[in-house]
Amino acid sequence: MFLFRRGTCRLTPDQARARTDDGTVVLLDVREAPEWKAGHAPGAVHLPLTRLLAGAALPPDAQGRPVVAICRSGRRSQQAAQLLTDRGVEAVDVTGGMTAWPSPP
Repeated sequence: MFLFRRGTCRLTPDQARARTDDGTVVLLDVREAPEWKAGHAPGAVHLPLTRLLAGAALPPDAQGRPVVAICRSGRRSQQAAQLLTDRGVEAVDVTGGMTAWPSPP
């Protein structure tokens, strides 16, 4: 089952939030630990890109689910989404990252 249209590799922050808020996908924050500790989106799971590049498995909450990767600005998350796609995971990233993430209503 594919939740993302073929060829879709990026979501806007509003699209990503809608899909993560309804539980359709898991939001994977690929920033480093100090960035994560400084604040993250509600419900996100954490796995730094450096660990993902080193071959780390997805956290249990993200395994077997479509993934929306996010970082600070969108560069690392784009790399993470491509790496996960190459591993057979349905993954996209968020344009603009956390700097563009919508505030709670």
